Amino acid sequence: MNVKLLAGVMLVVATGSACAADGQKARKAFRQMDINGDRALQFTELQAARATLFDRLDANRDGVLDEGEAKAALQRVREGGRLQMATAEGLETQARRMDANGDGRIARAEFAQFIPDRLLRADTNGDRTLSLPELKALRQR
Repeated sequence: MNVKLLAGVMLVVATGSACAADGQKARKAFRQMDINGDRALQFTELQAARATLFDRLDANRDGVLDEGEAKAALQRVREGGRLQMATAEGLETQARRMDANGDGRIARAEFAQFIPDRLLRADTNGDRTLSLPELKALRQR
């Protein structure tokens, strides 16, 4: 798997629907991810959303993301104008971290369990939950 392509796929989630520039879409995405309705996003809720996203990205349903699937995902993100710039080195590092077993492939469980650095930093109190104020601060960055 091309690490840069995989890193690009990671961006789909790292930029996050809940942090989208379009406020209405962001609110809808937030409500969908906030499974327990407490107006905060637990990391477990983010992981459930990532598992759902993986299922959409894994076009051939083989349980891993391949280069073709990564390219298709990146193209959809680019067409939607949601691709934010980031350093290739930083993305490659996160993609390597996402590949927990180091086999060069990203399985569903690895993709779902991974919490992007941007979201980890947004959790300022370390409770593994993103409160509305933390999400608003993230969105403003």
